[in-house]
Amino acid sequence: MKNDITHIFFDLDHTLWDFDTNSALAFDQIFKKDYPQVVTAEFLEKYIPINQACWALFQVDKMSHDELRYQRLKQSFDAIKFAISDSQIEQIAHDYIQLLPEFNHLFDDALETLSYLKARYDLHIITNGFAEVQFRKMSNANLAQYFKTVTNSEMAGAKKPNPIIFQHALHLAQANKKQSIMIGDSMEADVIGALDFGMEAIFFNPNQVEVSEHIIQISTLAQLKTIF
Repeated sequence: MKNDITHIFFDLDHTLWDFDTNSALAFDQIFKKDYPQVVTAEFLEKYIPINQACWALFQVDKMSHDELRYQRLKQSFDAIKFAISDSQIEQIAHDYIQLLPEFNHLFDDALETLSYLKARYDLHIITNGFAEVQFRKMSNANLAQYFKTVTNSEMAGAKKPNPIIFQHALHLAQANKKQSIMIGDSMEADVIGALDFGMEAIFFNPNQVEVSEHIIQISTLAQLKTIF
């Protein structure tokens, strides 16, 4: 790694904050209270790939915020053949967003690694997530103390991989491209987005998906201590 890096930018969901674990806990609480006939594991088997597909459309502006919240639930309930009204979906979507930040599971070694890095670099967040929810996640999970700036897609007016959000984050951080590196779990949004913008990038790849050999990758956050 180049020794002129002074600013490290992290994605939040699926990189530091364990979205899948926390999401499962939120849905399980909702279903046990209001829809006990829904088996959480069966729902999640359909929901996880549907949610990923909806987010892929959202980040390239082919799906709106409201459509994302509705479609990921509607399509998942349809997939498990569970009849549900639009008003019930709207209530579940609301309850889910309220509950989700109350769970605070992080990836292994997240806080220890951030403590190590914070002593040596300025740390920042760039997230496509919704501002209010992301700030609550960071606060509840004890993450906020590590980061000098947080850039979300609402404040930047664009989502990763759009270069506008990276430029906004650099401006907020008072950094330049050559001093900066992006770390995230999305090859398209985080890694290719940053590389196309002119920043270095590291792919957080805990599932060890096969990628091009020129991509710098890690499978655990603790590995960052051997890089920086």
